[in-house]
Amino acid sequence: MENQLNAIISQRIKAIRNALSPNNLDALMVSVQENRFYLSGFTGEDTQFDESAGVLIISDKDLILATDSRFELQARDEASGYDIVCYKKGLDQELPDILGPLGIRRLGFESVRLSHKNFAAITKSLDQAGPPVTLVPTVDLVENLRQIKSEEEIGHTIEALRLAEKAFDQVLSTLCPGMTEKQVAWAMEKTMREMGAQGLSFPVIVASGPNSALPHAIPTDRKLKRGEPILIDWGARFHDYCSDTTRTVVMGRPVDPFNKVFKTVVEARDMAIAAIAAGISGTQVDKIARDHIDQNGFAGKFGHGLGHGTGLAVHESPRLSPIKDQRLESGMIVTVEPGIYLPEWGGIRMENQVVVRKDHAQVLNAPTPFNPKLDV
Repeated sequence: MENQLNAIISQRIKAIRNALSPNNLDALMVSVQENRFYLSGFTGEDTQFDESAGVLIISDKDLILATDSRFELQARDEASGYDIVCYKKGLDQELPDILGPLGIRRLGFESVRLSHKNFAAITKSLDQAGPPVTLVPTVDLVENLRQIKSEEEIGHTIEALRLAEKAFDQVLSTLCPGMTEKQVAWAMEKTMREMGAQGLSFPVIVASGPNSALPHAIPTDRKLKRGEPILIDWGARFHDYCSDTTRTVVMGRPVDPFNKVFKTVVEARDMAIAAIAAGISGTQVDKIARDHIDQNGFAGKFGHGLGHGTGLAVHESPRLSPIKDQRLESGMIVTVEPGIYLPEWGGIRMENQVVVRKDHAQVLNAPTPFNPKLDV
């Protein structure tokens, strides 16, 4: 059935198969939603952490998608090339029957996704069925492949970003004193969806005044006021890929120290982007931005990492961080999002998405100069 797989997915499966033997595995069980899609095209969603739309089982010879009746027709339609198994009693009880004919003795599983409860249930079921199957935890076998984007994946990300930017421009023209953070967040979500977004990359963050000192603030009923920072962090999903952007604006004349903070953040972002190229480490890039912020009088006011990868998920490897050192490679997409957060006053963050190229970073955001000051 593998001849029905499209060429891109076939290449990805080949890479996973090539990783089985070096990791002493007979097969890999894939349960992370984004990884299932990446390796099969199956779009079934895990509605919450303790619910699953199914798993892939990939061995040297077999491709199986095991799911339940909710997704059976969808799986047969989307995952051509996979044998579809519909379990009725639950994966833990029926996995021995699925694995038995395949001769699998060492089954890798994605340790980031399988809960202890499910691990115990599957282990018990496998032990009772015999012959013995050993569950082997794996880390990032698929995620490591996903770090390097094809030009098609980069194109999908740009489409998601353009849609999100267009929505932001439209909502920005409606901002006025008295609107609440919740109203702005809803306007952003509604506009992105009406423009054709598949969904949101994450819940929209809108934070004004002192609330903007919270990097991941939840929108409240606080009303927007002139002179205060208004931080908006948003993203659209389009063709399954995520965009992620942050902008900080102010209505009317900004209250000190807005101008100094804004200038410092933008300089830090642009200096970091200018340093990005294949071979540099995420820690080095983070340090460039962090040192600039520290040297301008804001030491200790930039607490989070500089950026992260994006793709099928909005937070992926690699990381631009002082605590995780990883070399950047051509084809990676990362955010660059320095911020300065001053309790009781507010915060400013400015974020772009870039593609790592051999000797530079390609900024994906529209090149239009951004003016944070709104004449309202």
